[in-house]
Amino acid sequence: MAGGVPAAGGAGNAVKIVVAGDPKTGKSSLIVTAAAENFPTNLPPVLPPTRLPVDLYPERVPVTIIDTPSSAENSGRLVEELTGADAVVLTYACDRPDTLDRLSSYWLPELRRLEVKVPVIVVGCMLDKRGDQQPVSLEQVMSPIMQQFREIETCIECSALNHIQVPEVFYYAQKAVLHPTAPLFDQEQQVLKPRCVRALKRIFILCDHDRDGALSDAELNDFQVKCFNAPLQPSEIVGVKRVVQEKLREGVDDRGLTLTGFLFLHALFIEKGRLETTWTVLRKFGYNNEIRLRDDQLPPPIKRYPDQSVELTTEAMEFLRKIFFTYDADCDGALRSPEVEDLFSTAPENPWNEAPYVDAAEKTALGGLSLDGFLSLWALMTLLDPIRSIEALIYIGYGGDPSSSVRVTRRRRLDRKKQQTERTVYQCFVFGPKESGKSALLNAFVGRPFPEEYVPTTGNRYAVNVVDHPAGIKKTLVLREIPEEGVKELLSKRDALAACDVAVFVHDSSREPSWEKATEMLMDVASQGEATGYEVPCLIVAAKDDLDSYLTEIQDSTRVSQDMGIEAPIPLSTKLGDFSNIFHKIVRAADHPHLSIPETSAGKSRKQYHRILNRSLVFISVGAAVAVVGLAAYRVYSARRNSSS
Repeated sequence: MAGGVPAAGGAGNAVKIVVAGDPKTGKSSLIVTAAAENFPTNLPPVLPPTRLPVDLYPERVPVTIIDTPSSAENSGRLVEELTGADAVVLTYACDRPDTLDRLSSYWLPELRRLEVKVPVIVVGCMLDKRGDQQPVSLEQVMSPIMQQFREIETCIECSALNHIQVPEVFYYAQKAVLHPTAPLFDQEQQVLKPRCVRALKRIFILCDHDRDGALSDAELNDFQVKCFNAPLQPSEIVGVKRVVQEKLREGVDDRGLTLTGFLFLHALFIEKGRLETTWTVLRKFGYNNEIRLRDDQLPPPIKRYPDQSVELTTEAMEFLRKIFFTYDADCDGALRSPEVEDLFSTAPENPWNEAPYVDAAEKTALGGLSLDGFLSLWALMTLLDPIRSIEALIYIGYGGDPSSSVRVTRRRRLDRKKQQTERTVYQCFVFGPKESGKSALLNAFVGRPFPEEYVPTTGNRYAVNVVDHPAGIKKTLVLREIPEEGVKELLSKRDALAACDVAVFVHDSSREPSWEKATEMLMDVASQGEATGYEVPCLIVAAKDDLDSYLTEIQDSTRVSQDMGIEAPIPLSTKLGDFSNIFHKIVRAADHPHLSIPETSAGKSRKQYHRILNRSLVFISVGAAVAVVGLAAYRVYSARRNSSS
């Protein structure tokens, strides 16, 4: 594989390099000498932004160098420049050890404090002043600092006066931006980083057209043409494979270059300082500097109303079913953790290893994901973050048009008018005070045992599963637990209920304060729905039915449900495993979005007022029509009378 120049540069295909350091360490002289190739005599305190000639380096990417003030009164400008840099050059004077010490005591910690996360090039200026009387090994001096500050990309010494290694300073800085080492290679361990390995594995699979686990000579040549716009000569292909086989026997087999050999080649390029080769490959396949797919490889943000959701299409679901059985290596009908990791081994990471997905789906006794559990997690990810879901589909090999993998549902407001829905994924908000049984309900939904100790939920938590539908189709139900302290913040947003298909209000039926708090939440949600037009069907759940109810619990809860026009409270005991068919009832409520919508007193009054107003308008309209008809009849009568006379 030959080297190449990537199409991508720094931000906006240009590189901004900021030069900083102690006073009189040679910053300005370094910049002017690099740009004009002449050592300056008279310099202003701070240079204006300086552009390097575009043809100075092979990449031909515009480079702007920013000089910075060293005085304390100009610290604001220094901070502004540093935080906008693509790379930072830190200078010290070769003849002044104190300026070198200041790198580790001040400058590098300051960059960390400012969260300047860009490559750093450490430059020893005024090499001519040190002289031969002070022999120093740069590697020996800088090794401890580079161990402590991994953001240092490289170190170099130069002399602007004698034109020693001046262009190299900014070449290394530019190269660190265009071809950064950190995302690709762990210099301490001397291995490719996991995310780099995952991306290269995906690229290898995409180039292995016959899926035989190796790149044949023809496939290697196609790869070379795609990435570097030039074919490989047969002798070059033989040479590449010989280099790999000499170092790594399993890197080549009778079919061609194996994945192991492909990864070895890239590690070899990087070790030899040819990072541009690997970056060219990554960028040709759509990766950015974080080794994720660039935005231009993904669909644009999906435009939708707040009460519309996003679901996977039938085409995407069929692809995922095939993927499930492909990676179910032991054919036990479930994907165990290693199999899931293998499935996502061509993605930057396993997206389900983090909240809210990590514990959201039901697992088998051996910790595997059934097909329903697998598809449920995809449905949840598509609901919460559709673009990330599409991105993950692409990583695992979805070959269709990415935008064809999802669809936007009809507005919930329209569903209520039509009194039916076409959704296949329902989202249920679970409200309730602390210790009411919300978490136990979510645990039961995904088959987890009843917890003996109470553990409060902080932040939103999700549980997702498939519920069999009476019509023979399956619906995916997402339960979202809303912590008590999060209700006020949620309802402060106008669109808070737009994404909700059903709201469930859980209370501890043995404690009156729990019921009172749940009722308060029900009233708040009903009022919010009436005020915004995002009304939702609501159900009341009387949890902990295994305990003795408080004295008037049934009477109180029945009265409230009747007053608000919703179903009677549903008693259940997650401890005893008595769920009263609650999950099917939630799905049924979502199936009929016009029913079970609570009405507050204020809402009833408004409806009554509108009914009276509409009736009055009807009477006025009828009266006006009668008057018009009467007037017309009178005119006809008058015309006849006049004609007869």
